[in-house]
Amino acid sequence: MDIETALKEAMTIDGAIGASLVDGESGMMLGSAGGGRDLDLEVASAGNTEVVRAKARTIGALGIAEEIEDILITLDGQYHLIRLLHHGGNQLFFYLALDRSRANLALARLSLRGLARALDL
Repeated sequence: MDIETALKEAMTIDGAIGASLVDGESGMMLGSAGGGRDLDLEVASAGNTEVVRAKARTIGALGIAEEIEDILITLDGQYHLIRLLHHGGNQLFFYLALDRSRANLALARLSLRGLARALDL
């Protein structure tokens, strides 16, 4: 599955507000869908790059020899889900923002995992 198709599929997840695929080294988006006036995906993608880096440093400092699958940030009205992709050494992640009142978090995580596995890079 290509990036554009994967992002379109991400937007079909119940409650999806916006989605992006992000280069974890530069913080630049490789593609996006949704977002808009209420969610600046460029700002969110760059900021979440710092979240991923901080968590990776912490796990390293703790000596935990496991990979991060996903990171969840819950707000009053939204879920922000970061799904890391472990493909050939590329440091990429999906970012998905969800309207908490319309989303099913378990199904969103499952769907995003499937999209990450199906993505051709």
